[in-house]
Amino acid sequence: MIIRKTYADMMKPLTDEELAEIEALKDIEPEPDEDSPAYSLEELREMKRITEERKAERNKQSVTLRLSPATLAKARSLGKGYTSILSRIIENALNDPETLRNSL
Repeated sequence: MIIRKTYADMMKPLTDEELAEIEALKDIEPEPDEDSPAYSLEELREMKRITEERKAERNKQSVTLRLSPATLAKARSLGKGYTSILSRIIENALNDPETLRNSL
């Protein structure tokens, strides 16, 4: 059974019947289905390992970088999150051999 509540519904106190329905749900064990299958302990360990590897790959390091006042002003004009934008610009430039060659 799916119980759907809107924000307006939530503003009203629950009835005794609704409270009884919620209480009855506490004793029901979840059943795996195609959207939420049951996983073995080994599968869960593998998922955890993969998640930790991906997190380590995405973990960014802090560096100090000296920029000209004009470059910094242009970067800041991009608004909130400009440091993330600069990171992507640098990454794209380093992955483009021609841009890299022209900058050396």
